[in-house]
Amino acid sequence: LYRDWVVAALNADVPYDRFLELQLAADQMPGIEPTDIAALGFLGLSPSYWKELKLDPAVIKAVVAEEWEERIQMLSGTVLGLTVACARCHDHKQDPIGQDDYYALAGILASTRVTPRSLLPERDAQVAAHIRDELDSLARQRDELKKQQPQTVDLERQVDELAARIAAVERATPQLSAPVAYALEDASLLVLPDGPDRTKLEFRPGEAQNVAMQIRGNPSNVGPLVERRFLRVLSPNGGPQVFQRGSGRRELAQSFVTAAAPLTARVIVNRVWRQHFGRGLVETPSNFGSSGSLPTHPELLDDLAARFIANGWSLKWLHRELLLSATFRQSSGANPAALAIDPDNQLLWRMPRRRLDVEAWRDAMLVATDRLRPELGGADRSLDDSNNFRRTLYGNVKRRELSALLRLHDFPDPTQHTSHRDVTTTPLQQLFVLNSPQMLDMAQALAARVTREAASDVPRQVEHAWSLMFGRAPSDRERAQAVAFLQSGENGASPEALWPALAQALLGSNEFAYLD
Repeated sequence: LYRDWVVAALNADVPYDRFLELQLAADQMPGIEPTDIAALGFLGLSPSYWKELKLDPAVIKAVVAEEWEERIQMLSGTVLGLTVACARCHDHKQDPIGQDDYYALAGILASTRVTPRSLLPERDAQVAAHIRDELDSLARQRDELKKQQPQTVDLERQVDELAARIAAVERATPQLSAPVAYALEDASLLVLPDGPDRTKLEFRPGEAQNVAMQIRGNPSNVGPLVERRFLRVLSPNGGPQVFQRGSGRRELAQSFVTAAAPLTARVIVNRVWRQHFGRGLVETPSNFGSSGSLPTHPELLDDLAARFIANGWSLKWLHRELLLSATFRQSSGANPAALAIDPDNQLLWRMPRRRLDVEAWRDAMLVATDRLRPELGGADRSLDDSNNFRRTLYGNVKRRELSALLRLHDFPDPTQHTSHRDVTTTPLQQLFVLNSPQMLDMAQALAARVTREAASDVPRQVEHAWSLMFGRAPSDRERAQAVAFLQSGENGASPEALWPALAQALLGSNEFAYLD
């Protein structure tokens, strides 16, 4: 649901400032659509750790503190390009971020609870919640009756009656089948003792709390309480205002795009630039601090960020501005004179060659084989499913068990914030192209399409294959080699029988995997 919401929001060009606010505080914003609750999956789907309540409260407090750190790192790195989590144990060593800043943000998270929520209008959601409580009560009664021994005819009759009542209520309440999102609500989490070496977790809905600084990051050694607020260094001259509305999630989101607007805009502009050019104007997209890289073109970054805000935080405007620029439309061909001056292309004298991300690579194969299903939304499916022809965006991602396709092709670690993907070239990637069932199936499909659409004319088939794969005609040498291979009659094979081998070679080629 969160993925579908993000796709819909980007397609609708929801302004980036509102895009952020919805993801942090959609439940606190007036006039939203029920489906906007899915936006809260930004935090609602963040990793959470198992809390074994048979352990001492000190252990559980440490687990909760680890969750705060992960979420603060994700929030500050994604939105502000700052490493605020480095201030958990002490003031930041490089940037003007105090330990009190860290715990001011931690208080917001300590006052927020992840909770399932139906994507229904409020009144219908309340009805569904009431009915669900009633069904839970009936189910408990049924289960208790099943446990009684010996089982008599009368007990079996009562069990059947309860089962029938449950089924009748479910049929009469269509709201129960509405999708449920991982949402947020304001609720303080208290970690309390529950006897010797035992713990209980108590949520207090509607309450917010400030948390104490933890000396050297130790939850068992606390200092003074820190009020919930924004980072001091990014606040106006009067200093940060204490957050007063509930947990402070909405005030935090508003601070991102008001007090910190120049930085927030630079960070997202740099991320979009990196997506199109393969390298950001700042090469450390989640670290704009002193330990990060300096921008290669600071005036350009400033100009784009200022005009991005002036154009209503429109991401579509930003994409259009970059894609229609002379810089983007350059050739990627080499210029010996420029290469001698700037071999790393820091000054952008040519368009950088860049490899497709694994999602785009798989989608391109589905397009070439004429099997891509382009519809939007819906449930995810396994990428190992040979009948899954949807965009890779809708592939199932298991945090601890990635599919071979993703694991081998530089997919980022889904358990933590990742600022960028490291591009690797390994023997296992080529072995995947040679031996994986997915690639063999893609090759068969491409061969079938080429022979179907270009009849039995082998030279025409080769022309058609190059057009589908590379958007160009084959060179004379490529044409001659491909035709010779297909007409070689190796082991008595016909051209149709040899086409899958050639198709597999084309799918695994560098030209198909790179934007040039």
